[in-house]
Amino acid sequence: MGKAGYMRRKKALVAGISAAALALTLAACGGSGGGDDKSDGFTNVEGAGGKNPDAKGPAPEVPGAKTGGDITVLAPDPDDGPTSLDPAGLWSVTDNAIAQDLLFRSLTTWQQDPDTGEYTLVPDLATDLGTPNSDFTEWKFTLKDGIKWENGDPVTAEEVKFGMERSFDADTFATGPGTSYSKPYFLGGDKYNGPYASGAKDFPAIQVDGNTLTLKMAKPFPEMDYYGIFPAMGPVPLDAKAPDYGLKPLSTGPYKIQSYEPNQKLVLVKNDQWDPATDPARHQYADTFTFEFGGDPTVAAKTVESDSGSTTLVTNVEGQDYTAAKQAGNDQNMIVGPQPCTSFVMPNYDKVKELQVRQALAFAYPYEDVWSAAGELPGVTRANGVTDDTLGFGLLPPGMAGRKAWNPEIDGETIQYDPEHAKQLLKEAGYDPGEYEVSFVYDATTPQGKAGAEQRKLGYEKSGFSVKMYPYTAGSLYDVWTDPNNKLYKKINLLGTAWCQDWPSPATFLPPILETGAAYNTGNFSESSVDDQMNEIRTLPVDQQADAWGELEQKVMTDYQPVINVGYYQGIFGVGSGIGGFNNDTTVGGAPDYRTTYVK
Repeated sequence: MGKAGYMRRKKALVAGISAAALALTLAACGGSGGGDDKSDGFTNVEGAGGKNPDAKGPAPEVPGAKTGGDITVLAPDPDDGPTSLDPAGLWSVTDNAIAQDLLFRSLTTWQQDPDTGEYTLVPDLATDLGTPNSDFTEWKFTLKDGIKWENGDPVTAEEVKFGMERSFDADTFATGPGTSYSKPYFLGGDKYNGPYASGAKDFPAIQVDGNTLTLKMAKPFPEMDYYGIFPAMGPVPLDAKAPDYGLKPLSTGPYKIQSYEPNQKLVLVKNDQWDPATDPARHQYADTFTFEFGGDPTVAAKTVESDSGSTTLVTNVEGQDYTAAKQAGNDQNMIVGPQPCTSFVMPNYDKVKELQVRQALAFAYPYEDVWSAAGELPGVTRANGVTDDTLGFGLLPPGMAGRKAWNPEIDGETIQYDPEHAKQLLKEAGYDPGEYEVSFVYDATTPQGKAGAEQRKLGYEKSGFSVKMYPYTAGSLYDVWTDPNNKLYKKINLLGTAWCQDWPSPATFLPPILETGAAYNTGNFSESSVDDQMNEIRTLPVDQQADAWGELEQKVMTDYQPVINVGYYQGIFGVGSGIGGFNNDTTVGGAPDYRTTYVK
């Protein structure tokens, strides 16, 4: 969905920028990722398998699946634990995987074909995938009968409207998906700040007539059916208060919350009010799911090494642990899976004003040294044009529509770690070696985070920059990057984000990190001509948009270099031998597909 790890847009991805394997934070949508393939080569993410507006419940059975048993999920990255489970604020890989698969139903969802592994967009709360008018400025969704809350109360269209209205609250849910989709696309959304705002009135762009919702758009939005996958496009009880609701939200999915310690532990049990006959995508195989966040990554990895019947999943095995297991012949329960995500260093556009300096930063970043020091495996968990020139140094991740792999030439050199070329670009900008200072914050909670930062500092210094770096241990780096009032934010001129697609479209990738004022445009890049072109692309016929986004990507990187691509992502999962039905769900950026997992 957007942000990886950190992306979780909860907090976006940042490995290679800071600690190893910071889990993807923004939810991403993509293609299949079967659980049986292991590879040491970087794999492109395939596109999702289309749409099926006629899909009905129950979901197709997973071959060999059994009912019962308890599954433990270890998410060792300290950035992975959700601090709130409020549907309006969920925009990360970890959070959305849990919420979409197990807890919350929304207008639409993804269904996996158990035979091919393909993911298809299908109705969820709605009876179909919605009916747009001819220019996609109005959508109608009719809700199914028989959907209930965990307490047995029926879900109403008014509650879906209320849930959607909450997504416009840019104060309470500043890093939620509504900032990129609800506010820009819904008619009047740019001025509406949700139902809790002072003097808030009924929001006329969302109308209810019986069981039908009519959504009015300010501009064509042909991808509203995809946006419907987000928990923010689902119901919330009319008496829910923010922010407290996120600590004990009501479930509409196959599981409900038994206990929740934010950022530490989450225990889910079966929801007896969930009706599989209404749900074309989810299952209720395991009795419980227990999520533990922020533990020791090496300890987590060892739980699945040569185990005997373990029912544990590890969402992120670090590179050095995978390598050690492989050398010892104990890697049979570890699986490499693609993630449709890219990690960026983002120079503050107001502070790093010269194009040549931003270009110099692309040649000054010691890509493979940072990856290796941070515990990543070049060519396996991290890659770009350094290790594989078919990937290139653009913004869009491999496998996305409209993307063309390319390596921009700057003064005759393609981007790579090249300190001498960085010095030449600094000279062209008018700076002698050591004269231009760069500064950044890094995750100091792990040895890998510190080691990666030291390599980055060394690369900058060899390239003619002077460097200041600031350790951060209080939480996610996004706490700094997205808060202009933060003391560390004011000291640094290099920020970052890691971004995953929200569904298979560049429209979910470029605007969130390039548009003026976007929540994860942490570098404050702002060019009115680029904003205008993005708005123009959104009005093009659907079949022309992907190529137009691809052309814009290359123009922006050539003319402005507002970000430095510091790696595409793949993840390593640990899958206990007692777990069946594992799939890498790239529809949320690369996470276990909890809908299909079961205890053998």
